[in-house]
Amino acid sequence: MRRFLLILAIVLLATAGWLFIVPGPVDPVAWTPPVAPALTGVTAPNNALLDADIIAAGAVIGAEDVAVDDAGRIYGGTQDGRIVRVLTDGRVETFADTRGRPLGLDWDPQGNLVVADAYAGLLSVDPAGNITVLSTGADGVPFGFTDDLDVARDGRVYFSDASSKFRQDEYVLDLLEGRPWGRLLVFDPVTGKTEVLLDGLYFANGVALSANEDFVLVNETWRYRITRLWLQGPRRGEHEVFIDNLPGFPDGVSGNGRGTFWLALPSPRKADVDAMQSKPWLKRLVARLPPALRPKAVPYGLVLALDETGRITASYHDPGGEHLREITSVEEHGDSIYLGTLSNDRIGRLTITQ
Repeated sequence: MRRFLLILAIVLLATAGWLFIVPGPVDPVAWTPPVAPALTGVTAPNNALLDADIIAAGAVIGAEDVAVDDAGRIYGGTQDGRIVRVLTDGRVETFADTRGRPLGLDWDPQGNLVVADAYAGLLSVDPAGNITVLSTGADGVPFGFTDDLDVARDGRVYFSDASSKFRQDEYVLDLLEGRPWGRLLVFDPVTGKTEVLLDGLYFANGVALSANEDFVLVNETWRYRITRLWLQGPRRGEHEVFIDNLPGFPDGVSGNGRGTFWLALPSPRKADVDAMQSKPWLKRLVARLPPALRPKAVPYGLVLALDETGRITASYHDPGGEHLREITSVEEHGDSIYLGTLSNDRIGRLTITQ
């Protein structure tokens, strides 16, 4: 018995040393999140998303962002690296293959599809499906996680590098470390140069220009907020918090060009995640667990509409997440919003009343 207890003690001490002394995949810092706001008033739960049409169910896996062309065809980047096109009759075809992980999509003035690919960088895909690499780094730092974008009327591409340290399949590690590895950038197609506009962002995610293109928004997912950078006017170059303490993790954001921003929140806030943020030792421990045991999104569908002052004007929910869940992008086209997802097998389309 004594020998057994001695061996057990040695095993426990070795395990403790491995957990708390040997360096792990993250170097976490403490942060105390604000108290999560209740879903009340304009954000009160409803069943609005249950009215959405489901497109290409089972045929499109992980269309994290979507784009619609003038012919009504829907484009989305899938988990296997393809950009697929859903035709108006429902058929799905391969438009291009980046061999990476295409995330953000938007059209440039020439009709090319500009793509933020998590692994391949900033790309341009012409109408025939031919791919051109636009940018893979800035200021000597390669992109680690090219995420979302918005193309201005002059062709400049505003886009995010979510994390220069962690890759797309390691995004939970970025959450657990809690350090600002994200950047907001702009690519100029005339000069071919990429400029860093903001750095030190906490998981730089969705990007959207205002109607007049006098400011640009970038989501900081792990801080539950959106940051605004002024591009024109007397405050040009200044940045500020546009909206703070959101009820979920902000992912994609897009503008409809008429003063409304659509914001996708793939998961409501999680009490266990908020609680561990102030405990670096616990985050270090969780980071060592198998991916299946790390924090997961709540199965819930949630979309917010905001005006250009940062006021929430409407919310759309699927509380059970059975119809639409883990929504990561919202794109308005015609009288509908199109809803993408990081890992679900469908695209949503909801007719909206302005």
